[in-house]
Amino acid sequence: MAALGAGLEAIFAPRSIAIIGASQDATKIGGRPVELLRRFGFPGAIYPVNPRATEVQGLPAFPSVEALPEAPDLAIISVAAEAANAALDACASKGVKAAVIFSSGFAELGEAGLAMQDRLRATAQRSGMRVLGPNCLGAASVAERSIATFSVVLENGLPPVGPLGIASQSGNIGSYTALLARERGIGASRFITTGNECDVDIADAIAFLARDDATKVILCVLETCRDAARLTGALEMAREAGKPVIVLKIGASEAGQAAAASHTGALAGSNAVFDAVFRRAGAVRVYSVEQLLDLGHAAAVLGDRLPEGRRTMLLTASGGFGVLLADAASSAGLSLPSPSEATQRRILDVVPYASPRNPVDATAQMSSRPEILETILAALLEDDACDALLVLMSASLYLPRLRGVYMPTLRAVREKHPDKVVMLAVHGPADAVAELTAMGFPVVDGVGPSTQTLAGLCELAAARSLPPLPPALPPAPPLDAEALRTEAGAKRILAAAGVPVLPERVVASAAEASEAAAAMGFPVVLKIVSPDLPHKTEVGGVVLGVGDVEAVAAAHDAMLARVRAAAPRARIDGVLVSPMVRGGTEMILGAKRDPVFGPVVLVGLGGIFAEVIQDVAMRPAPVDEAEAMTMLRSLKAFPVLDGARGRPKADLVATAAAIAALSRFAAQHAADIAEIDINPLLVRAAGEGAVALDALIVADTK
Repeated sequence: MAALGAGLEAIFAPRSIAIIGASQDATKIGGRPVELLRRFGFPGAIYPVNPRATEVQGLPAFPSVEALPEAPDLAIISVAAEAANAALDACASKGVKAAVIFSSGFAELGEAGLAMQDRLRATAQRSGMRVLGPNCLGAASVAERSIATFSVVLENGLPPVGPLGIASQSGNIGSYTALLARERGIGASRFITTGNECDVDIADAIAFLARDDATKVILCVLETCRDAARLTGALEMAREAGKPVIVLKIGASEAGQAAAASHTGALAGSNAVFDAVFRRAGAVRVYSVEQLLDLGHAAAVLGDRLPEGRRTMLLTASGGFGVLLADAASSAGLSLPSPSEATQRRILDVVPYASPRNPVDATAQMSSRPEILETILAALLEDDACDALLVLMSASLYLPRLRGVYMPTLRAVREKHPDKVVMLAVHGPADAVAELTAMGFPVVDGVGPSTQTLAGLCELAAARSLPPLPPALPPAPPLDAEALRTEAGAKRILAAAGVPVLPERVVASAAEASEAAAAMGFPVVLKIVSPDLPHKTEVGGVVLGVGDVEAVAAAHDAMLARVRAAAPRARIDGVLVSPMVRGGTEMILGAKRDPVFGPVVLVGLGGIFAEVIQDVAMRPAPVDEAEAMTMLRSLKAFPVLDGARGRPKADLVATAAAIAALSRFAAQHAADIAEIDINPLLVRAAGEGAVALDALIVADTK
């Protein structure tokens, strides 16, 4: 397989282009690229290939690829699927560097189509030619006027030249993104859709844009991942190049979770795993095309000037809008600190009846005179608690009088505070928005969209300080399958890997249970040991807080009777006796091998309601202790661990060590373990450690 992003120069900056299946009719798929190339002024040679015409749209046509006067850098193949392989073979023989295949009717239609697509892949690999598609909308390079697409969105014009690179697996969503970019006046560098990905894939597209001088921000529309190592490698290339990647991930199905054997399996759905991969790589996920463009454009406008934190000052001319804006900002995860007393005095000095707290309601007086607005803006920007300022201007710029106040004032503020992050929530007009953007202000239309965009900028800023990816660990020897059958065996294996467990003993009789309990001290816990009963409480297979020898013997026999009645066919290996531990916070700690990305580790609030609460942090495995601590701090339940409401602070160091140990174990045993579930991991007070009270290891059965 070709190196990431290699050879795509022939698609984006070709010196000559052949269109195989070129049509006289500019409305047909084979005619549209010819018309667009001519209309937008492609500077290189254009070679229509059509065996039934000597001229296509005013250009000399050629009967075959072999008849071309030179080997073009790029060939566009727009023929029936059955003829595509022959066309690609001819391109390979001619020495064409790259091909874009519009034709559909391949893997998306089943086995016969897949076989034809495999032939395309084989030709690409044999010849070294880069092949985009099949079943794709192609690519375009704005500055070079290289149009290798039949997308109708270009019929009304190209986007302006700019820093946004658009890479999409979906042709229609990718082209719609380009359409909205043009309508908003947002500049783009490249546009590429990868379709069925017989050769060039989304990772190639990201990697090329990461190295592309014309691209500063990468917008990605992702449907699936066919090669995890290539995708994560490309995302890492973008991070190393300092180029933000913003991902619209669609089609992240959670199908199959109902059959998961553990809490971990249910929590680590495919959508959550994609989130974890993006988070590890520093890519920011969005959930609509509009968010994709809002955040991408804002990141491009700001460049390196990203917020240092989430502390945001809000400025409005309306109390109602202030409340609305504060609600949206809080929902987006922004922090709203109160301005200092000195800042509030500066505001009240110019607008005595303003509300100077955050959000700041400066009333309509803020736009009455430029000096008033400039004083308020400067006061907020110079406040030590301000990482970013969001100004809600709504539709003010449609009024010439207000525009005459805002525009020069904002220009002056930009000149005096060039490094400050100021976002403007503005509803048109287009020429004013363009002017503000040129000043260096990201402009977003809407209350919710502006706060979401600012929160996304905070995520991009935080991604810049992410540590390098941890090195891969060598695989460990296969585990003894017998040891994975029960909780007791799982705990022995995990203890050897560094996960803390209690001193326990498996017994075969009531007398042995009483003896073991007396040796370890009361109270104790009794659990059934069976490879067929992963959820022991459901069959009455757990007894807590047994306080003396006689009670242990009675509880042992009664539990066996309950279990045998509830699950008469279950194999029973004995009863596990362990010390009863009180206090602490129950967490869930687990790992799962994702079919695409491999092992992931997760931690969250535990207990029987873990799947209901869904408060988990997840990362690809392995993680080190520092990243494990970051996972803990990202939990909504973190205040519980950090001493909320007078609780003792939890032993976060021990918990992070357990997470890291499990992640290393999961990474090294990815070949033979499907899931690991530790629920609960009891986290005790600081200095007292954390301990796995229950554990389940699900072996790979494939």
